[in-house]
Amino acid sequence: MGQLVVVNFVSLDGVMQSVLSADEDRDGGFDEGGWVLPYVDDVVEQVMSEATAGAGALLLGRRTYEIFAATWPYGDMDDPAVAAMNAMPKYVASRTLTDLPWANSVLLGADLAAEVGRAKAATEAETAVLGSGDLLRTLIGHDLVDEYRLLVFPLILGGGKKLFADGGIPRRLTVRISRGIARRSDSPPD
Repeated sequence: MGQLVVVNFVSLDGVMQSVLSADEDRDGGFDEGGWVLPYVDDVVEQVMSEATAGAGALLLGRRTYEIFAATWPYGDMDDPAVAAMNAMPKYVASRTLTDLPWANSVLLGADLAAEVGRAKAATEAETAVLGSGDLLRTLIGHDLVDEYRLLVFPLILGGGKKLFADGGIPRRLTVRISRGIARRSDSPPD
């Protein structure tokens, strides 16, 4: 059985809303969109490329699917991550979508926990969850996540949708790998 792996960007205060674009998700009046872009470097690109090219499938919520389907099919097919994302199965959780134009996309049924269980059983490879905040909170609530690969960025947004909602089920996790150092931007360098 494959593993369900969350690969996501979060701020120090746990916000994951609207990481790449100001217009990605303005729910709740969020106006800090695009906050990841100033921090994208070779390390971030390598981690994300490995996560996507190494996955056997994707599991996406509706909003993330629509954003990805509008760009990834038209990317550089010589890029291993782009080629992998276009070729792999993409499982989509949505109550409103009926047409999935991106190749190899499968709409999941109403019993999300059972559907995700079947998708995990269908592969020995990892199924990566990227973005997809509402879906993630459902997956976390059903204890379906096997691993979190979080890229934590050195900023505090003060509000926005968080990866882990208040009132969630307590969990103890084990840190396997940790890289990076955060310091205030007004602090002198070492």
